[in-house]
Amino acid sequence: MPDAQRILVIHGPNLNLLGTREPEIYGAATLTEIDGFLASMAKDAGCELDAFQSNHEGLLIDRIQEARTNADGILINPGGLTHSSVSLRDALLGSELPVVEVHLSNVHARETFRQQSYISGIAVGVITGFGRNSYRLGLEALIHHLREA
Repeated sequence: MPDAQRILVIHGPNLNLLGTREPEIYGAATLTEIDGFLASMAKDAGCELDAFQSNHEGLLIDRIQEARTNADGILINPGGLTHSSVSLRDALLGSELPVVEVHLSNVHARETFRQQSYISGIAVGVITGFGRNSYRLGLEALIHHLREA
């Protein structure tokens, strides 16, 4: 039996406030609930999952760089760094791992500045606008991509 795919889930700034921060936009699910759901889903698919959240760009970059040797793919919700961080993009590109970008809200139906992503151009795909299901769909897509590669 082949080794299980190892997936790193990265949550960017302010996502630790899910469930209480603007629930009309981001939903009522907490980050702990989302991570638990993803871990269960990954286990059922025979994958290993490691989730990491930080409000600090440098810590996110450090974790992405570590993933080069201990992950097969990255599922990321970069939060506000989506629209502003070339450094995060460069770290993801430098990891040489497939990346799926997810967003809870439909960023294309929001403010103009949210419609620009530094990550989308290097991602295998982008899932946006389905609330917590964006993570589920993103994880399914990443697992499928890894198994097809």
